[in-house]
Amino acid sequence: MQLQSWADSPPTPYLIANSFAMRLAALLCFVSLASLSSSLLVAQTPETLGRIERLDPALDSLVAATAKIEVLASGFTWTEGPVWVPDEQGGYLLFSDIPRNSIFRWSEAGGISLFMQPSGYTGATYYGLEPGSNGLALDAQDRLTACEHGDRRISVLTRGGGKQTLADNYQGRRLNSPNDLVFDSAGSIYFTDPPYGLPERAADPRRELDFCGVYRLDANGQLTLLTKQLTRPNGIGLSPDEKTLIVAQSDSDKPIWMSFPINEDKTLGEGVVIADATEAKKEFAGAPDGLAIHRSGIIFASAPGGIHVMKPDGSLIGRLITGERTSNCTFDKDQKTLYITADSYVCRVKLVE
Repeated sequence: MQLQSWADSPPTPYLIANSFAMRLAALLCFVSLASLSSSLLVAQTPETLGRIERLDPALDSLVAATAKIEVLASGFTWTEGPVWVPDEQGGYLLFSDIPRNSIFRWSEAGGISLFMQPSGYTGATYYGLEPGSNGLALDAQDRLTACEHGDRRISVLTRGGGKQTLADNYQGRRLNSPNDLVFDSAGSIYFTDPPYGLPERAADPRRELDFCGVYRLDANGQLTLLTKQLTRPNGIGLSPDEKTLIVAQSDSDKPIWMSFPINEDKTLGEGVVIADATEAKKEFAGAPDGLAIHRSGIIFASAPGGIHVMKPDGSLIGRLITGERTSNCTFDKDQKTLYITADSYVCRVKLVE
């Protein structure tokens, strides 16, 4: 039996209803992955997915004319949180497989390998269908910083010293399940906190906050609630000048992207809706999820069926249509490649150099 993959946003289509499937999911979360090989993950993997839809000539300056959505690996349960890690060998990609409570690594030379397990839940009992890490990022020291669903925290992987908790509560009440994050140049972390990692989600009795917040965690450890007006805040990104915060909302009743001006004191001004995925949901499964903002200010945002490429005002200039529930994306160091996590796949699209 092959377990169906699922997204962490629209609840109805992908929730696993029968107890056998839930037991199987739990087994996947805790079974050792030491024997998982590259050949398993790339076996029968298609070379490409979907298509690239060009809606505005502006896309041609970003996405190469010959670009395709190349599949790097498949066979995962639900991929998320990609981050590019530069090194002397050219760099590698890390990404979460949330149900497997694992982080995997991909490189051009080495293919796929298991990087970390557990990645987001260190308890000793079953903890729902999405216990692992979600969003990943690098801090100023290139240390891996993670949104952990099961342990309900933001953590950093210290050099030789294990993990350090950066934030796990707001005013003494535990966070829901941190989802996605982005650093500014001062070392502050902006992150979202919907309930998707809780075993019973919004109705979970372990939930201690009655809202889903967007927060800023400063380098000195101070945690500030920026807004709680979004019902399901998810992906998050900063404009290149760090004066605007973009937040995706994965609420199936209001699947939108919002733009918030960042004031001088780092509080948020009044947010505006810049784009709506309601029509896209009629065509493809999925919802607004993770996003990445190009140095030009163009937004690459996970959306139903793929990646929406938008101007800062939300105007759509193109779509990278995977045809799959698409969770997130990130650039390599030089922004020459966009990496995409889409359901059981990890993909890339070559950008204009």
